[in-house]
Amino acid sequence: MAGGVGSRFWPMSTTERPKQFIDVLGVGRSLLQLTFDRFESICQPENIWVVTNKKYADIVKEQLPQVPAENVLCEPCRRNTAPCICYVSWRIKAKDPKANIVVTPSDHIVTNTSEFRRVITTCLKFTGETDAIVTLGMKPTRPETGYGYIQADLTSNSARNKEIFRVDSFREKPDLPTALQYIRNKSYFWNAGIFIWNVNTIVNAYRIYSPSINKIFEKLMPVYGTPNEQEEIDRWFPECESISVDYAIMEKAEEIFVCPADFGWSDLGTWGALLAQTKHDLYGNSVIGENVKLFDSHNCIIHTLGQKKVVVQGLDGYIVAEEDGRLLICKLAEEQRIKQFSEEG
Repeated sequence: MAGGVGSRFWPMSTTERPKQFIDVLGVGRSLLQLTFDRFESICQPENIWVVTNKKYADIVKEQLPQVPAENVLCEPCRRNTAPCICYVSWRIKAKDPKANIVVTPSDHIVTNTSEFRRVITTCLKFTGETDAIVTLGMKPTRPETGYGYIQADLTSNSARNKEIFRVDSFREKPDLPTALQYIRNKSYFWNAGIFIWNVNTIVNAYRIYSPSINKIFEKLMPVYGTPNEQEEIDRWFPECESISVDYAIMEKAEEIFVCPADFGWSDLGTWGALLAQTKHDLYGNSVIGENVKLFDSHNCIIHTLGQKKVVVQGLDGYIVAEEDGRLLICKLAEEQRIKQFSEEG
C-alpha cells in the first residue's frame, strides 16, 4: 500500500512526494524500495502489487522498475485501506484464484530483515492451509500512545503453528495510563497493519462483513487486466465508503489470529520515531548525512543528505532537516506543528 499523502517528514516529504518515496534513512533507498527489498526470497517481482494514488504512479514505476507496470494499481481518490485491499484482492484473484497474500504498508521500517522473512514465511504456510486471517503483532518496547493494539489469547496457540494465537480484541490508540497497563500485560501487541491471508479467505470476508465495498470490486472481475480497467475503477472507486480494513473486516471476522513478532519494526510516524530507530552518538544525537558537525548538542536528529556543510552548536532535543532549499529547525517536542509549517509553505 503506497497511497499515503503524509508530510510529517517535511521538508523531505511533501504531498507531491510523501515519505514512502524518500530516503528517510539515508541509505540510498526509499522506504518503498526497502519494503520491496524485504520480500526478496519470499515473492518474485512479477507477483508484487502496489496500490497507490494515480498521481504517484510514475514515481512507483520509477522506483520499482522490476514490478510489472500492470501490477501498479491506481486509486483515483483516497478511501482508506478497506477499498484499497478489496480492489487488489479481487485483482489478484482474477490472475491467480489460489494466491496467498501479504498486505503491508510501504512506509514502515524493519531492522531485522531475516526475522521478518522467517515470520512472513511461516504465516503464509499457515494461511495456505487454513481459512484464517493473520495479523502481525509487534512486541511493544514502550507505552506507545500512537499505535493501535491487539490483545492476543496467549493461553492457547494454534495446533498448526505454535507462534500463532487467536485475537481476543483490537484496541484503539490508548491514552498513556492505558498504554502503561498494556505494557504490563504481556498479551498486548502493537498493530502493525501487516496482514496475511489466502485470497479466497479475504474476498469471502468482504462478502460477509463489507458487502457494499465488495460488490463494487467483484462486479468488475470481467474488466480486470483489460484496457477498460482504469476507466471503470475511476468510475466506481469513489463510490466506496472511506473506512479502514480494521473497522470493515478485522474487528468483525471470527477466524482472526495474531503472530507476535519482534523484528525491529517502526511505522516512522514522527521524527522522534526516526531518532529512536537510528544510531546515536554518545550524546544521543542521530545524524543522517555526510557533512555534519555537532558541538555541545544532545538528543537531536539531523537529516541533511545534500552537499552543504552543516554545523550545529548548542541544541538539545531538536530536528534539523534540509531538502531542496527548505530548512526545518524545530523542537522535537513541538514536531506536531510541522504539518502547519508545511501547509504555510
